[in-house]
Amino acid sequence: MSFSGNEYIKMSSVIQKHEWRKQEKRIYLPKAKPEIIDIPSYKFIRISGQGNPNSPQFAEVIGALYSVAYGIKMTAKKPDCALVGHYDYTVYPLEGVWDITDEAKKNFNGFINKNDLIYQLMLRQPDFVTTEFFNDILEIVRKKKPHPLHNEIHFETSREGRCMQMLHVGSYENEAATFELMESFAKEQRVSRKSKVHREIYLSDFRKTAPEKLKTVLRFQLHESGT
Repeated sequence: MSFSGNEYIKMSSVIQKHEWRKQEKRIYLPKAKPEIIDIPSYKFIRISGQGNPNSPQFAEVIGALYSVAYGIKMTAKKPDCALVGHYDYTVYPLEGVWDITDEAKKNFNGFINKNDLIYQLMLRQPDFVTTEFFNDILEIVRKKKPHPLHNEIHFETSREGRCMQMLHVGSYENEAATFELMESFAKEQRVSRKSKVHREIYLSDFRKTAPEKLKTVLRFQLHESGT
């Protein structure tokens, strides 16, 4: 990796660690009631896939994504390769955007086969992370811990815009009840859901948390016009 470009400088000042749980509560820690929020553009590392989230393959996808995220965090902290505007931060929570296949949509009968799920898993990155830096880190991670899934991880900037969100407490299997509350609130506010695609932000570690105590932010996009 080369750090001779203009994207990299050594920072002389110490900036307080950025913790999303403390400094971005409105984005990541909503209450257990529906609310409308505008989500600005953020940077993400992302990987796409299809299939049952309870499968071993899904766990492999998560692991590959986190290996790159921590590679970015730890390398950026080194004095000889600090990025312009660098600050220490807590790794952001895992996010998933969920849909179903076109074939499943054609034959939809109210029941979703988890094997028909399509997902994009992502981890938000601080503003100082650049495409160049991401590519450098990805190459390092590939060499240190080779995994075929690393080739499917991409860096992007995306904006959700106007959304409805709510904290869901409990099993992932019971999310439908929370979505009903959100859609009912949308009707009251005279806004409409853009599509059945939705986003989940995982605030709990499902490996260590009882299903009834899981905390997940549920979010879907609204038409910008409110129609």
